[in-house]
Amino acid sequence: MNEQNILIVRCGEVALKGLNKPYFERMLVDRIKRNLREFDGVDVKRHEGLIYVRADKNLDMEKITRQISKVFGVASISPAVEAESNLDAIGEAAVEYMMNLIETKGIKTFKVQAKRADKNFPIKSPEIGRIIGAKILIGCKVLKVDVHEPDCLLYVDVRHDKSYIYMDKIQGFGGLPLGTNGKGMILLSGGIDSPVAAFMMAKRGMVLEAVHFHSYPYTSERAREKVEELAGIIASYTGRFKMHVINLLPIQEQIVQNCPEEETTILVRRFMMRIAEEIAKETDCMMLITGENLGQVASQTAEALVVTDSCVSKPIMRPLIGMDKIDIMDKAKEIGTYEKSIEPYEDCCTVFLPKHPTTKPKLEKIIQSESKLDVEGLVRAAVEKDEVVIIRGE
Repeated sequence: MNEQNILIVRCGEVALKGLNKPYFERMLVDRIKRNLREFDGVDVKRHEGLIYVRADKNLDMEKITRQISKVFGVASISPAVEAESNLDAIGEAAVEYMMNLIETKGIKTFKVQAKRADKNFPIKSPEIGRIIGAKILIGCKVLKVDVHEPDCLLYVDVRHDKSYIYMDKIQGFGGLPLGTNGKGMILLSGGIDSPVAAFMMAKRGMVLEAVHFHSYPYTSERAREKVEELAGIIASYTGRFKMHVINLLPIQEQIVQNCPEEETTILVRRFMMRIAEEIAKETDCMMLITGENLGQVASQTAEALVVTDSCVSKPIMRPLIGMDKIDIMDKAKEIGTYEKSIEPYEDCCTVFLPKHPTTKPKLEKIIQSESKLDVEGLVRAAVEKDEVVIIRGE
């Protein structure tokens, strides 16, 4: 058996990138190396459209596999054994592999699925499968072939210099390697939606920074800690990033004192966008990202979103815009943010919440209300008190 543990890592969408494919593959290899930097004795290389991770036998392969699966751009991972590309060597390795499965998993039936990636290999894929299957039957007499519902579907991948034998395909998240699609600023709250929006944009290759708004002392320090913990879960996929923490209370108080109550929510939202845009300009973020979902609350009606967008010049990405709430919740559970998001701590959006918020705001009326405020001064004062927190992955 091999002296090292071997993982075959497959690219997803990266494989479709044509002439740009080598660039995306290099980025993917770099990201995998970065996620595995805590392990000594790991080697990562790409060859013929696949990425091979070789690790010393004493390392925790389950943990290594989990770390690789969090890298965007990875479609699937297979723990494999390696053999010389001749039928005797492949057969010997396959028999040893199956004997181990009989011992550890109690399998009784199998099927071989062969792939001849090296078209110069003299025997075609179906015949390779039959020959290796016969060798397994001779070497593992307790096994039988079941072509319909086998206990083990054994893959044999024949390549030019080496061949690989494996059973499992552990799914990754797919997407594109982080850093291949610019940089965005996510407006991050303690709710369910915005962490999922951050994950989905990062999955498309976008590097993130975050801005979080609070209303201390109306919102507690524990509420802020919750958001930092949520950000830490996101960072386990994206790597460390900056989070800008802004106290929105002085702006909220000015709005409540000077503007119609029913417009409070949309006015606060417009200030959030302005502040986020100013920070985005300073940090070279190309766009703003929110977890808004069409029609979910009063500030997320079509009319409200149009009014919100009109106060900034940077594009606003809303990756959840057409998703059902249940689908968003399922995604939050999948990525590990849901349980933290539902913890019952205050959010700045619930402070001074009007009884009957406007759902169809008119831009001219909103601008008229804002004329009673020192908009530029309030935005500038908030940005000047920006507190930067470095978020590290859990």
